[in-house]
Amino acid sequence: MQHWIDQFSRYLADERNLSPHTRAAYLRDLGEFRSFLERHGGCERQDMARLDSLLLRRYLAELHKRNQRTSIARKLSTLRTFFRYLVREGALAGNPAEGMSTPKLNRYLPKTLSVDEATALMERGYGNSLLDLRDRAIVELFYSSGLRVSELTGLDVGSLDLREKLVRVLGKGRKERIVPVGRKAHEALLSYLEERGQPGDGEPLFLNARGGRLTQRSVQRNLKTRLIRAGVIKDISPHALRHSFATHLLDGGADLRAIQELLGHASLSTTQKYTQVSVDQLMAVYDRAHPRSKKK
Repeated sequence: MQHWIDQFSRYLADERNLSPHTRAAYLRDLGEFRSFLERHGGCERQDMARLDSLLLRRYLAELHKRNQRTSIARKLSTLRTFFRYLVREGALAGNPAEGMSTPKLNRYLPKTLSVDEATALMERGYGNSLLDLRDRAIVELFYSSGLRVSELTGLDVGSLDLREKLVRVLGKGRKERIVPVGRKAHEALLSYLEERGQPGDGEPLFLNARGGRLTQRSVQRNLKTRLIRAGVIKDISPHALRHSFATHLLDGGADLRAIQELLGHASLSTTQKYTQVSVDQLMAVYDRAHPRSKKK
C-alpha cells in the first residue's frame, strides 16, 4: 500500500501538477485509510484485490462516527481518485469507490462583503507608509481580480502588465490565466511599486516587513486588522474577497461563464453557487419592499 501511495504522490506532482498543499491533503487522507487497513489485517500483507466496496463501506461507517459530512465527502473523493489511479496502473481490476454515493452536504453559501463594505475596506484607514500602500494594493487586487490568496502571494513583479492592466496568475494545477486589473487596483499597485523603488520583475510582488515574500497567514492576519480600521464588523477571510468579486460581478450583469474564466474554475457548477447568493439577496430585498410580502 505504501508503495502505491508513494507512486500516487509522484503522479499528483508530475502529471496532475497539483500544489504541495493539495498533495499533502491527498496524502493525509490516504494515510488515514492506510491506518484503517492496518487495524483490519495489516495493509503491508493485504492483497490489493481485497480493496473492495465492502471494506470501503466499513471504513466509511467508521468515518461517520467522528467526521462531518464535508470531511467524509472529501476523503471519499480522495479514495476515488486513488483507486482510479490503481486501476489505470493495473493494481486493481475495478474502482470500489465508483458506486459509492457522496454524503448529502448542507447548502453552503459563501460569505461576502456588500458593495459599501468593500468600498470602506478599500478606502478607509490607510496612510502613506510602504506597508499601508502594500495592504491597500493587496485588498484592491483581491477585489479587482478575484485571486486566491495562494495566487496573490505567489505573484512576482513581472506577473503584472501595468501598461495593459493585466495580471498573469498561476492557479490550481499550475494552470495559468490572465485576468484584468481594475482602475483603482492599478493606481494602488503603481503607488506601492513606486514607493518600493521600482523593483525588478523577478522579485516577489508583496513583501513582509523583513523584505521576504509575504505569506498567506500574514495576508489573513493583516486583512483582519484592515477590516477593523475600516469599521467593517465581519469575520471575513481573503477568500471572501474573491467571493465578493464574483457576486458583485454577477449582480452587475456579468455572464456566469465569464466569471468562471476569471476565477479559474474548471467546472461551471463550482461557479454556480454565486447565483444562489444573488437569488437570496434578491429575495431579501423583495421581502422588505413588496407590499404583499412585508411582515407586519
